Amino acid sequence: MKKVVIIGSGFAGLSAACFLAKAGCKVTVLEKQSTPGGRARQLCSNGFVFDMGPSWYWMPDVFEHFFKQFDKKVSDYYTLKRLDPSYSVYWQDAIMNIPANYEELRNLFESIEKGSAVQLDEFLKEAAYKYEVGINKLVHKPSQSVTEFLDWDVIKGVFRLDVFNNMKNHIAKYFKNPKLQQLMEFPVLFLGALPQNTPALYSLMNYADIKLGTWYPQGGMYKIVEAMYNLAIELGVKFEFNCDVNEIVVDNKFANKVLAKQVINQQVTTVNFWADAVVRSADYHFTETKLLAQQYRSYSETYWNKRIMAPSCLLYYVGLNKKLKNVQHHSLFFDADFSLHGNEIYTTPQWPSNPLFYVSVSSVTDKTTAPEGCENIVFLIPVAAGLQKDTEELRSNYLEKIIKRFEDKIEQKISDSIVYKKSYSVSNFSEDYNSFRGNAYGLANTLMQTAILKPSCKSKKVKNLFYTGQLTVPGPGVPPSLISGEVVAKEVLKQFV
Repeated sequence: MKKVVIIGSGFAGLSAACFLAKAGCKVTVLEKQSTPGGRARQLCSNGFVFDMGPSWYWMPDVFEHFFKQFDKKVSDYYTLKRLDPSYSVYWQDAIMNIPANYEELRNLFESIEKGSAVQLDEFLKEAAYKYEVGINKLVHKPSQSVTEFLDWDVIKGVFRLDVFNNMKNHIAKYFKNPKLQQLMEFPVLFLGALPQNTPALYSLMNYADIKLGTWYPQGGMYKIVEAMYNLAIELGVKFEFNCDVNEIVVDNKFANKVLAKQVINQQVTTVNFWADAVVRSADYHFTETKLLAQQYRSYSETYWNKRIMAPSCLLYYVGLNKKLKNVQHHSLFFDADFSLHGNEIYTTPQWPSNPLFYVSVSSVTDKTTAPEGCENIVFLIPVAAGLQKDTEELRSNYLEKIIKRFEDKIEQKISDSIVYKKSYSVSNFSEDYNSFRGNAYGLANTLMQTAILKPSCKSKKVKNLFYTGQLTVPGPGVPPSLISGEVVAKEVLKQFV
């Protein structure tokens, strides 16, 4: 039985662990934190339950695909509810609730811009094609060679896939109203690049948003982690928590041992984990620069410094001792200059002057996430990766500003009802996850960082070292992470054939 050591228990690591265990490997997962989940950890305090990381459940078909590989269904582990409205958008002069029903959405578009309902139909027809080809043909490729993409469906549809056009131009071709343009651009903003730098292929995200819907797993996104963790245990995967890896030992171009410091009975002990293959699910850059000897690194520091990173985040987990009226589970605050904030993330990286932000109030949907009569709120400000001066004073100032805007828009006061709060930002991502430049989402999905142009899922210098997760193929997001684990597991298994 081949031994595989997986470093990190985020979605990609859990996915890889399940597929490798199913194939008959003896799998051990090493996790720095005390619980599984990586960036999708759960924060429980004072009766409040927060998802610390991802909060949007899109592409339900990808989750069903994952569990189906093990003769399971999503419903075996958690209950999904489709949100309606999907989310709210607050502009300076308007509030828009985005209906889950497509005909209602068409009517909403038409009320804002005459003729836009038909344009939406056409836009989504193209987006559906991209989703079908993208999810079924492109993202399941390990991207080790351009020959992988010599698929007739891909070749004949290469121009229809809009790889060489950008999202901003693509959307502007269909919609002229600035609000509709921003609404259609928002999904790629969180993919990690300005719309003008993101291939129009990613309008597939609009299809995921509008047609496949926004869902919520009762109990929170951590229910997905628990489901995958329990499945892995059932498949025989062994987990080692509080286990901080400090070296991958390479001999004759093979990684045969992983050294880690582990807290056992409140004592720090150095532990050796022997391996026939190693999968790194945690930060790619950290692995290369801190865990491997110089001669075994695939990419130089110059290479990494030239990468365009997706945003980091400034997050606040807030508990209120009262209920709010007329708020949705998800809300986007676009009541500030859209392009200014985008430029402050990507073009001239700096702490934003007047940021857009996102709000999740999961207790609107799920009573278990807050004490009775209370509300659970997460505020998220996208910020540039690598920012310095991440101080408590700075965090407090931003919280004060966005709470004031939040109060103005919902016409209710919350600042005097806060009974719990915790912030999390760039320095925390670096400390907890060894995150490159403190990023939250991985690499930006630009044309020059797509598929074979991403860091490889297989080491170029170490024959049995593999990578999975947001800094390699297929890219950032929860569904891509599940796919990434499956893709890399297949590559590992090739090693043993």
